[in-house]
Amino acid sequence: MAKILNVHHLGKSYSSGSKNLTVLHDISFDIEEGESFSIVGPSGSGKTTLLGLCAGLDQPDTGSIDLCGTNLSKLSEDERALLRNRNVGFVFQDFQLLPTLTALENVAVPLELRGAKNASKAGKELLEKVGLGDRIHHYPSQLSGGEQQRVAVARAFSNSPSILFADEPTGNLDAATGEIIVKLLFELNKEAGTTLVIVTHDLELAQKTQRILKLKGGRILANEQTAL
Repeated sequence: MAKILNVHHLGKSYSSGSKNLTVLHDISFDIEEGESFSIVGPSGSGKTTLLGLCAGLDQPDTGSIDLCGTNLSKLSEDERALLRNRNVGFVFQDFQLLPTLTALENVAVPLELRGAKNASKAGKELLEKVGLGDRIHHYPSQLSGGEQQRVAVARAFSNSPSILFADEPTGNLDAATGEIIVKLLFELNKEAGTTLVIVTHDLELAQKTQRILKLKGGRILANEQTAL
């Protein structure tokens, strides 16, 4: 099976006052198309930094990343944005919905920006798929946390992404609602064949993926298959 993400000897540091803080040390791994993959570790282990680099939201100091067959270091910022627009979906812990737009508009507007025809119809179908067919005209403030995250999931799958990055997708949800979101992510992952990459501190959630990358102090502790 083809590799959708290849990470080679990645390193990343940030300036902290007069000191240089190394967040990631010599990180290498790859992910196959359609695979479900989790990145776990305690706070400060570099999980979110690694996700941002893999998605082309930031650039490494050393090493390289191939995403969807393209070396990200050879792209301009605009070219990386275009690659994300065409191939990548995101689900964040804090939902990141636009508060002045309805649920339908939050899903449909990105489709319209991509030039999609019948964006409103497609957005409605996605919201129905995540169980929000009767909430399409509600604003984020009128939705529960779980409902907002379902809108975010619908938006993430709106461009039929090749790969979806989810950063602590259940972090702001209660256990029962979190289970609904996790089930939804994996169902859509299987239906669409989308590669799913989840950053989490929740080992129970990580065990639901096919492979787990464990980080500590910015270094890889393990890259192991689960029992799936």
